[in-house]
Formats: sequence, structure tokens, C-alpha cells
Amino acid sequence: MNDVTPKSELNIRDIARLSGVSRSTVSRVLNHAPNVNEETRQRVLKVIDQHNYRPNVAARSLVTQRSNVLGIYIPYLVDELFTDPYFAVLIQGITRCANENNYDVMLWLQEQDNVGEHLHSRVMDSRMADGLILASTPKYDLLPLTLLERGRTFVMNGRPWHQIETMNYVDSTNRQGAQQAVEHLARLGRRRIGTITGRLELGSGTDRFIGYRQALQRLNLEVDENLIVEGDFTEAGGYAGMRRLLVHKPDAVFVASDHMAMGALRAIREAGMRVPDDVAIVGFDDMPFATLATPPLTTIRQSVLRIGHLATEGLIGLLQGTITPPYQVSLPTQLVIRESCGFPA
Repeated sequence: MNDVTPKSELNIRDIARLSGVSRSTVSRVLNHAPNVNEETRQRVLKVIDQHNYRPNVAARSLVTQRSNVLGIYIPYLVDELFTDPYFAVLIQGITRCANENNYDVMLWLQEQDNVGEHLHSRVMDSRMADGLILASTPKYDLLPLTLLERGRTFVMNGRPWHQIETMNYVDSTNRQGAQQAVEHLARLGRRRIGTITGRLELGSGTDRFIGYRQALQRLNLEVDENLIVEGDFTEAGGYAGMRRLLVHKPDAVFVASDHMAMGALRAIREAGMRVPDDVAIVGFDDMPFATLATPPLTTIRQSVLRIGHLATEGLIGLLQGTITPPYQVSLPTQLVIRESCGFPA
């Protein structure tokens, strides 16, 4: 009679029996405890490998108080999320780093409007994730403060709005990036430089707008309110914003994301105008599709993949006690010159 339990029913007691050790020894091996003889460890691991054993995550978390799962909180509608290339790259960076460190990833997403409180309660009440990454949290979202009060470990993607001295976050130098864009356009002789902002309830949207205004003031160029349109980081928002701006005849526009810049380029073409001859364009992000735009898009590069990686690396370090809070990283931006603004002389 076969003494081996079917793989689907194998548990820690079976692993102990087949390895000739106690259940507590198997538990220590599974949890990477240092006080296990190496020969014993290898014997247990061999049995685990032979029988393709996978521990019950829920049961293990009750013992260790750890699930080895990281949560990503994104307070946007699902259809908006999956049409925005920024989040695809960010999640890729987070997931890659998490998997390299033996963590899994789960997403908390919003499926319909006006469910903020319900989404918050799900995040707060759940112990499925050891720590959280909060992606692009708007100013009115008080979840970071609630998490801070309850002692939960989290890292924000983007500059926090509140208690910045104590918050953990990873961000880009958004103001400096916007200044680089405007200064480059001015060097090319452009004087009526407009902007399509991002969402101003987000730190990135506000900081890029502040950088735009600061650059104009430093260059002694007029801040014309007619040349400022609030966008929303979507291609449709960029298209609508550019249609409004063209009435006021800008000779250049800083668009606060590459996604919006694609819509802006389409609006200029439909108006029978040319880029960069009639209107020069600079975007922000340097998404992979920026080189495929017509013409190729001059943009401000931020490493979204790196932001996701560093946010995850920092969160794991905070959870494991190898990093002392606050964990705060600000990544530099870089001007990438292509054809949409005209090449410098």
C-alpha cells in the first residue's frame, strides 16, 4: 500500500513524517529560521521539492503574523487604471521587486464612484498584506493619516500632502522636471508657453504646475492664465485641453504627462497645424510610446519602473527592520530631446 499522501492533501505533518523530523523543525525550515542543522534543512527541502508542497499561506500567517504579501492601493476606477500606461509600468516595478524578495502582491482597486469609505475599510480591516504601497493618493484621501495613526507600515508613491516629515515615500523631482521643460522651450525661442496640467489634487500634478509657473517667472515670461488648462492625465484630457489652448495661440505647450501629450498632438493635427513648426510640445514621463509619436515626443524622463522598485524595496526594508523610518527618496528627472519641440540650433 502506498504510504505517500496525495500532493493535494499533503500537510506539514506529512512533510515531518517523510523527512523523519518534528513538525516544529519543518516549520522552522519553511520560515527560514537559522537554528536548523544544514543537513536536516536539506533533507526537509528535498521532501518538499519532491512532493511539490506549498504551505497554506493563511495558516502560516496565523503563526508568523506575516503573510509575505504586499498590498497596492490605487484609488481610481478600474477602467481608468488599465487605460493609463503609468500604472502598468509602476505595478510591473513593484511586482518584480516583490517577487525577487519572495513576496506576492495584491491590488485594492475601486470599481465604482463614491466607494472611498468602503475601500478604506477593506484596506484597514484586512490583515492579508504585511505592508502597503499607496499609489498616487489624492489630497482629499485621508487613508495615509489613518494608517499612520494605526501603526500600519506603508510607502507612498508620490509626495504626501500631510505630515511629510514622518511619511515614507518615493517620488520624482516633479517641479524641477517641469522647469527643465519650460526652460528648454524658452531656449528655442518660444515665448507663449502654455501648459496642460495633471490632476491638481495629486502631488505630481500640483508640483509640475508649480514648476511651470516658477520657470516662467524666472525667465521673465508672462504667466498668461489663458494658456493654462487643467487636465486629468488622460489622453482625452490632453485632447480637450489642447483644443481649448489653440484658441489663444500658444507657440509651445508643456503637457504634464506623455499620455495627455498624445491627445494634444492629435488635437493639433486635426486643427491643420504642425508640430513643432506651429506649436512645440514637451511631455512628462518618457513612456515607451513617446518614441512612436508623430513626431517623436520630447519629454521629461522619470523612471516609473525604478519608482515602483524603490517603493517596494523600502517597504520590505521597513517591515524587516533593516530600514529606519522615515524612508524618503526623490529621484531626479532628465530632459529627453526629440522632434516635437524642434532641435536646438
